[in-house]
Amino acid sequence: MEKRYPDIHDIRSDKALYDYTIALKNRYLKKSSPLNKVLYDDKITLKKQALGLHSYIAKNHGGKTKSKNEIRISSKLRQVPEPLLRMVVVHELAHLKEKDHNKAFYQLCCHMQGDYHQLEFDLRLWLTMLELED
Repeated sequence: MEKRYPDIHDIRSDKALYDYTIALKNRYLKKSSPLNKVLYDDKITLKKQALGLHSYIAKNHGGKTKSKNEIRISSKLRQVPEPLLRMVVVHELAHLKEKDHNKAFYQLCCHMQGDYHQLEFDLRLWLTMLELED
């Protein structure tokens, strides 16, 4: 695993993660809804939840509906190689267009990241390795 992915990414801050995510969004999903927030979240546990969360929040305020799209990525992913982080970001970005994990969703993921399924598998192996080390 370490031969395939020798380097850990340097996207450590929420601002760096936001910029990284917006760059991918602008490359593949220019016309999708805007992102209001992208951040690392300590509350996302890898055992009980997904690796990241996409939230769509609609609020009615004074007769106007305001909506927000937020992406939260597990803080544990600060310590993985960049391709594995990119796979999670691509996954969460795909939810801007496809809410469900259906065929269209995975086609969009593969459009944005050609080796999406391999990276997903490799990330699960990486996380299993980390869990065994603890």
